[in-house]
Amino acid sequence: MLLAFWTELSGKETTMLKSPSSASGNPSLEEPVTMRIIAHIESDFKEKFGIPRQSGLVDSLKARIVFQPEYRDPLAFRGLESYSHIWILWQFSKAAGAPWSPTVRPPRLGGNTRMGVFATRSPFRPNSIGLSAVGLERVELQSPRGPILHVTGADLLDGTPIFDIKPYLPYTDAYPQASPGFSLPRDQGKVQVVIPPQWLERIPQALQRPLEEVLAEDPRPGYQHDPQRVYKMAFGGLQVHFTVDGETLTVCRVEESL
Repeated sequence: MLLAFWTELSGKETTMLKSPSSASGNPSLEEPVTMRIIAHIESDFKEKFGIPRQSGLVDSLKARIVFQPEYRDPLAFRGLESYSHIWILWQFSKAAGAPWSPTVRPPRLGGNTRMGVFATRSPFRPNSIGLSAVGLERVELQSPRGPILHVTGADLLDGTPIFDIKPYLPYTDAYPQASPGFSLPRDQGKVQVVIPPQWLERIPQALQRPLEEVLAEDPRPGYQHDPQRVYKMAFGGLQVHFTVDGETLTVCRVEESL
């Protein structure tokens, strides 16, 4: 069994302890593996509910990657600005330390069908590690907090710890003809979003398009279909209340988060 122990977000490193024994008897498996937190992300998602199920589904989402002081040397970013996309290796911080299960129930399959954890992107894994490809809008080298990466399409909770950044290479990282397995087509499950004028005017203009596109992905679990139920989603300093009837999602209240 693998055991994972994680530091708080403010910490600089994360230690994962491996099993004390193995079939091969390799003593190296007893040694701890250290992963250093090099940065964290600043996004509009203060809560898990509403975060797109995959990166790149909502390209209008903007976020910032802010680095720990010891990783702010501008030389470490030389050449990065020439890439349009990057890979982010990060921690499922809300699931860290939680027990893992060999099977999970993907919400998009209705929440009742169990699939193998390694056939899904569930956060409840032996090691709570996530991988996302995001757009690199620009590299800001000069700021009071050191270099900042401005990215688009991220599917990360605000404050998520980041272990590494790598450039995305389209000639090796993209497989357009790859089989999607049991995952649903990208557009399946989308809904039409209606935001009445009295609520739209309460949403800052910069947030209107990304919010509408996030809602269009239908944040509800796949097993919830009650048209009378009011859902609440935290986004960009707002609390957005909505209902879903059939294929239409209607915003029924917008208020500032406390």
